[in-house]
Amino acid sequence: MNLIVAVDKNWGIGKDNKMMWNIPEDMKFFREKTIGHVVVMGRKTMESFPGGQPLKDRVNVVLSRQKGYRLSGALAMHTDEEIKALLEKFDPAEVFVVGGAQVYQQFLPYCSTAYVTKVDQAFDADTYFPNLDELPGWELIEEGEERTCSGLKYRFTKYELVE
Repeated sequence: MNLIVAVDKNWGIGKDNKMMWNIPEDMKFFREKTIGHVVVMGRKTMESFPGGQPLKDRVNVVLSRQKGYRLSGALAMHTDEEIKALLEKFDPAEVFVVGGAQVYQQFLPYCSTAYVTKVDQAFDADTYFPNLDELPGWELIEEGEERTCSGLKYRFTKYELVE
């Protein structure tokens, strides 16, 4: 499986269930990587999307502890067993974990590739992603050129699990 995330200098990913920056090129990168694939996310991440609606042209899998949670255009999963049974139907290379923090933590052990947009600034985050530079087995294998948007410097990177 893959994961895709944007982080600040301290691996912060959000505050108050919102992204802390707006980088259109990063949104385009996210779209290009995930379109036509399976995206796995938590309920709060789904609700943070425009209109709280599923992403178009993707299979949206939403994890929620709320047993009655349903959303048109998305597959709602409530237990680990349901999730595992569903994901076994897909090629792992076609699955992208897209957040939030608890879902990243839950699925990181099953991921082998991480697409990380690194924003070169520290923000006042309340939600973090594990620092892949410090996790055993993860290796930075691609680091794109530095780019700038609205004064923010950032770069696209790719990590792989090499254990």
